Amino acid sequence: MTDKQTIEVYDARAKQYLDLVSRTEPDADLHAFLDAMPAGGHALDLGCGPGNSAAMMRDAGLIVEAWDASAEMVAIAQKKFGLDAKQAVFNDLTSESSYDGIWANFSLLHAPKAEFPRHLAAIKTALKPGGVFHIGMKLGAEDHRDKIGRLYTYFTLDALKTHLQEAGFTPRRIREGSEAGLSGEVSPFAVILSHA
Repeated sequence: MTDKQTIEVYDARAKQYLDLVSRTEPDADLHAFLDAMPAGGHALDLGCGPGNSAAMMRDAGLIVEAWDASAEMVAIAQKKFGLDAKQAVFNDLTSESSYDGIWANFSLLHAPKAEFPRHLAAIKTALKPGGVFHIGMKLGAEDHRDKIGRLYTYFTLDALKTHLQEAGFTPRRIREGSEAGLSGEVSPFAVILSHA
């Protein structure tokens, strides 16, 4: 994520966002990711927010890196959860065969649509062969800013699956739903667990 306005919103509302995602026990999506990972595997939380998911991965025995574009989110992840989180954007992912799994839970939806295939390719390259990739995305057609100013890129579920397959991923588990986010707006979404 490199959109300055979106990052500023997250910096300004980091504590509010922490309260919104404050669960400390893995949900079904995180359980599925953990179950697909090797014991002691190396995971990257790409867009970690306040770090609660990364902390649950660490507590489940994984070696976890946590990245976020928002300095305030990184500060919360470090202070509240004791994570060695760092401020980084999607373009900083340049490693090869480094991770057993990458968790991008509602983070890549802030990347410009034209850059989405390149980010997926970088994720595929950064994963070890057979690695696990979790992605959460809101579903739709029209890209826009929400009412608090965050830039969103939308795909239909079919388009999202096509992008994943073209990048070399095999979707294994798909969950659809609808819920309110930080802005209060209710949006449909899809969560997909794939293997490289």
